[in-house]
Amino acid sequence: MSNTLNLIKPQVVPPLHPEFRPAALTNRAFVEAAEASGQAVPLVIGLEREEGLRSVYKTQVYAPDSELAAANLLYTERLVKALLWIRGGWKIIVGGPEEIGRYIQQAYSKEGLRSFDAELMSRVYEKPFTVEITDAEGVAEPREQSVRIGRHLEGCRIGLDLGASDRKVAAVVDGEDIYSEEVPWDPKNQADPQYHYDGINDAFNTAASHMPRVDAIGVSAAGAYINNRAMVASLFRSIPEDLFASRINDIFLNIRDEEWPEVPIAVANDGDVTALAGAMSLEDNAVLGIAMGSSEAGGYVDAEGNITGWLNEVAFVPVDLNPYAPVDEWSGDYGCGVQYFSQQAVVRLAPAAGIALNESKAAPEQLVDIQEMFAAGDERPRPIYETIGCYLGYAIAHYADFYDIRHMLILGRVTSGEGGQIILKKAREVLEVEFPELANQINMCLPDESERRVGQAIAAASLPEIS
Repeated sequence: MSNTLNLIKPQVVPPLHPEFRPAALTNRAFVEAAEASGQAVPLVIGLEREEGLRSVYKTQVYAPDSELAAANLLYTERLVKALLWIRGGWKIIVGGPEEIGRYIQQAYSKEGLRSFDAELMSRVYEKPFTVEITDAEGVAEPREQSVRIGRHLEGCRIGLDLGASDRKVAAVVDGEDIYSEEVPWDPKNQADPQYHYDGINDAFNTAASHMPRVDAIGVSAAGAYINNRAMVASLFRSIPEDLFASRINDIFLNIRDEEWPEVPIAVANDGDVTALAGAMSLEDNAVLGIAMGSSEAGGYVDAEGNITGWLNEVAFVPVDLNPYAPVDEWSGDYGCGVQYFSQQAVVRLAPAAGIALNESKAAPEQLVDIQEMFAAGDERPRPIYETIGCYLGYAIAHYADFYDIRHMLILGRVTSGEGGQIILKKAREVLEVEFPELANQINMCLPDESERRVGQAIAAASLPEIS
């Protein structure tokens, strides 16, 4: 695919990655140029998901007869990719020039550029993935349905937070965390469903042993969950497809049913639970949470304090449009958030900072080595954090094209220590220089890690409503 977009260079350049070309700048410049040309036509993207719900995004592209119309293809492909992983859907409706629709149709075919995305969305929504072509007026109106969830603190509750390198469980009684523990585990590399079953079951029973009874169970986990069923998750990426269907789809329900069949359970994306915890702490809404850990997790609580039902899998959202950007090893795509807001980003940037890492160690241990190096007074890691901060500032502006944001929560093990403050400071600089309207609108928060862990556990435990 030739790069026909005019990729805009940032004013605040990441010190270790001068080739970075932010999606936020390029997309804005493309739409403004199309409108200024006098040859703009509307493009409407619809995304249908479960139970007939539909998201709609409206923009402008060059008319098919414009000499600049070739730029439409890359702009739309990157936009659709972002929309798909933020909103979710088993069907894309492309309302606009037919050649754009055909290009997206081919990209999401079994042999296309985005076959990975199409296959995963088919699994999430349990329907064949489809791309439909129509005109701008042919895309139906949006049909969204947000849900009031969480904030239930009464009774004896289990709160479980499943991450890629550890699982945290808490026993919560009337809103108070009376017992919690963290247990290391390695779910991404385990192909045996029993490993996952035993780990989750042990966590539930550990929390239950510290309470007189269990009234409700709430689970926060990375991945896509619909009706408390695991649909797609990096935690279970090594599970064969047939075993996923028989052993993983209903894993939380099956474990619950063995010992507490009458107890309500609620399973939600960990990013949404993070945003919920932030909203509860801030006593406000319109909260987008980004957690930088083994991957990039995202979650959102809307202006009414509800969870939208969107996927919010921002790890797959393109933030860098340079075609030579780092590639995600799972999806095979370039420039996506997972390579910019995770321990992978820190490890990737280390050589450019003059840091030779111990290759025998896993990424979480390498991250700890860099953090300890910085805490001991070695200044070489500083530009790593400054680079991630630049990425973050431009990504926030990109996310603001899809979310109404009043508060931005930045958390995860990458932000531990002084590095988190440097990331936040640089992100604020980007907003002030490039997007002053957003700098005044968005409050960026870096919660204390210990408070976040307790808050996450309580938020997860608060998910189910007791009848």
